[in-house]
Amino acid sequence: MAIYAVIRTGGKQYRVEPHQIIDVELIPAGVGSVVELTDVLLVANDNGDVKVGMPLVEGARVIARVVEHGKADKVVVFKYKAKTRYRRKRGHRQLYTRLAIEEILTGEEITSQEEGQERTQRRRRKREKAQQEGQVIEDGP
Repeated sequence: MAIYAVIRTGGKQYRVEPHQIIDVELIPAGVGSVVELTDVLLVANDNGDVKVGMPLVEGARVIARVVEHGKADKVVVFKYKAKTRYRRKRGHRQLYTRLAIEEILTGEEITSQEEGQERTQRRRRKREKAQQEGQVIEDGP
């Protein structure tokens, strides 16, 4: 067990770890899109370092990918009153979003996506500086 967090979404709290699949209340995001959950209540790792928020951990976030949207199993609501011929049967299926937890960030490290953007900006600045000095730089990795 490396790192875990307690997050809040949809009025409920979930204990999540990287590479875990969870079902949460419906989130308005497309399938395959990346969702950033910022309501992180607690972050802990195996070293014994535990950060508890009051109420949220500052700068902590959980990066997740939307796997699918769906409906939960049907819950039958049956109202009945004896001796009066009163019977009402109703069903309900709650909508949910299935998330795959990718990363848990404590606020100190940066994501691989942010790292790529930073690298791109460094290359762009270097290229602009070289063009000002009249040099030619090859595009590369």
